[in-house]
Amino acid sequence: MLFWIFCEAAKNNGGEHWWAAPVYNQAKIAFRRMRRSLTLNARQLVKKINESSLRIELWNGSAIEFKSAEKSDNLYGEDVRAAVIDEASRMRDESWYAIRSTLTATSGRCKIIGNVKGRKNWFYLGARKAEEGEEGHAYYKLTSADNPYISKAEIEDAERVLPKEVFEETYLAIPCDDGGNPFGLDSIARCVTAELSSYPVQVYGVDLGRRIDYTVIIGLDQYGAVCFFQRWRKKPWKETRKKLSEIIGATPALVDSTGVGDPIVEDLQEVCSNVEGYLFTPRSKQELMEGLQVAIQTQSIYYPNGPIRTELETFEYEYTRTGVKFNAPSGMHDDCVCALALGNRICRRSGKTPQVITKSTGYKRPDFDDE
Repeated sequence: MLFWIFCEAAKNNGGEHWWAAPVYNQAKIAFRRMRRSLTLNARQLVKKINESSLRIELWNGSAIEFKSAEKSDNLYGEDVRAAVIDEASRMRDESWYAIRSTLTATSGRCKIIGNVKGRKNWFYLGARKAEEGEEGHAYYKLTSADNPYISKAEIEDAERVLPKEVFEETYLAIPCDDGGNPFGLDSIARCVTAELSSYPVQVYGVDLGRRIDYTVIIGLDQYGAVCFFQRWRKKPWKETRKKLSEIIGATPALVDSTGVGDPIVEDLQEVCSNVEGYLFTPRSKQELMEGLQVAIQTQSIYYPNGPIRTELETFEYEYTRTGVKFNAPSGMHDDCVCALALGNRICRRSGKTPQVITKSTGYKRPDFDDE
């Protein structure tokens, strides 16, 4: 990343370029590394180095400044051409907002790096969006085992002496559970299949998207495994109704009928004889999610890796005066979770209780042997 931010500064011929870390001392580490590298290898490219402000000015008028993000108000105002955010999982949300807005005027690029630390920070949630293919974003994961400069013996020793959660986060980039997930991360993982089921659809669950949300349709087979999955957004309602009616046909389906979903459900019922509506309220959503919670923890529902698992792992709950509130974290989606929960509910209401998946069933499961 030091090399990348230097290259950005070299090609831009002027302008500010930032390296931002949670606190001053962390920014200073990166500054010293770049200063040492330039002094040894490319002194002729450096116009000025300011030790007190952690600033390096290059021959072409560009500058690289190493900044603390401890006070987010200090990160507004400059026309920044590119930035690196270091130790992002330990940086405040407000600092990320400031840097993102500061890059807007120049359409500047940004690289965001750091160790994993929990699941309730902007870095983790942003990584999940990038992993799902958010436009303009990319996601990369590097573990200690991928690093040729760290010996296998050192990693094995760290695994022996460190707590499991600490080792998995800092060496394997596996976030620990922050304790707010209603399904349980281990339970979620046990229900993962290697791919979509090839068995026919028995029921559908449909969550209708609004504004930037996805419309998601999930089909479950006789074993409660996902055998059909599609999602889309920003389609006119007329196109959404047509597409859903073509997919659902005469198959039993439970469809979100909240708000603008109500007329769509009514239209679907005219052509799809087994469509039911489900109105989301705080109480009805709690019941729906509690049913999915039981299904996941008893391994009677299954799904492949991808958006469904990602949403399940980021989903959270909190206790309020009126009951338990289930939602995706701010800025994330729960459309796949809702569609899966609707499919699970109608699966049980229609009497199609899923059978248990075993090795003889033919599914590819991570916990099954090759044989």
